[in-house]
Amino acid sequence: MKASFRSDQVEYAIRDVVVPATILEKQGAKITNFNIGDPNKYDFKTPPHMLEALQNIANDTEMGYAPSEGNLELREEILAFERSKNMLSATEDDILVTSGISEGIQMLIGATLNPKDNILIPGPAYPPYTSLTRYFGADPIIYNTLEKENWAFDIDDIRKKINAHTKAIVLINPNNPTGALLPKNHIKDLVDLCGEHDIFIISDEIYDKIVYDGKHYSPSSFSNDVPVVVANGFSKVYLVPGWRVGYMVFHDPQERISEVEDAVKKYSRLRICVNSPCQKACISALKGPQDHISKMVSKLRERRDYMYKRFNEIEGIECAKPQGAFYMFPKITHPAWTNDKQFVLDILNNCHVLFVHGSGFSKEQGHMHFRSVFLPPIEIIEEALSKVERYLDSK
Repeated sequence: MKASFRSDQVEYAIRDVVVPATILEKQGAKITNFNIGDPNKYDFKTPPHMLEALQNIANDTEMGYAPSEGNLELREEILAFERSKNMLSATEDDILVTSGISEGIQMLIGATLNPKDNILIPGPAYPPYTSLTRYFGADPIIYNTLEKENWAFDIDDIRKKINAHTKAIVLINPNNPTGALLPKNHIKDLVDLCGEHDIFIISDEIYDKIVYDGKHYSPSSFSNDVPVVVANGFSKVYLVPGWRVGYMVFHDPQERISEVEDAVKKYSRLRICVNSPCQKACISALKGPQDHISKMVSKLRERRDYMYKRFNEIEGIECAKPQGAFYMFPKITHPAWTNDKQFVLDILNNCHVLFVHGSGFSKEQGHMHFRSVFLPPIEIIEEALSKVERYLDSK
């Protein structure tokens, strides 16, 4: 029996590269992982008050289903939290709790797109946006970002690629995999463009509190009529990626995508609900102390600066400085390679250091790049990049 044709559309480079790494580990190799954006794999710990909340819930609360839309108190806290940052036209009924942002992406794309429809996705971008669009029989259209301009998007390229079948534009800010942070005027320009063409914005803001230079702006703050679906969650900023609690907020002042919102909610009922105890524990994340965030960002800034310096010291690698998130997207300039995936595999096999090939984030814009996290302590970064430097020097 054969798998469905949809299965051929699914790629996830971030975890696909784990397969050859696992083979090496079974042979006794110790792999230094720079591939997964999981702070908890390193020396970042979940805030104690959140762990205490989860423990108390496990001891005292009935382990029953939650509402499909999400725990009401959590949605109320999410609304207050998002309103403290952005100008939102929404109520708690416009918030849907999801099993991480990834499930939210799947439900939103499935509820929005028919075959022959398209959405515009930045190149490079978090892979599920592209894979899931294809999975539902629609077309992902990649718009350009400009490496020489800190990976800011090309508004003229976006304008050229909008057509009668375009339903939405995806914005990932700060960006995964480049760490780019978009300036206010770019966000406003995109909102105006979407207003001209009657399309909505999917705004992925999972890294909104992890910013080193500048300030994060949400398109919802500049939109009086353009619908914006804000996607966010607790995995990164609150250091609970394994809890799988994310959310979507439908900012829709004129109710132009109310059918899409209703369709996503129907989809949510089909999958029953998100982990109930973890939802309740996430209430403590928003109501409790926030001081771990500044400490985390300070630690990450130091590691970013060090890794940025080291990458640019290696002959055959060039790297732009990320302004947010915890990723770098270096360019491979070494003449020994013409294929970024082969570069990543060669580094893995010869240095036992695992990156992710850039073409896994965009075939064109990611070509001859690779993604690295800068989550590990500096001594681990130094040891790994010294191995990479010696290997490239030998080629």
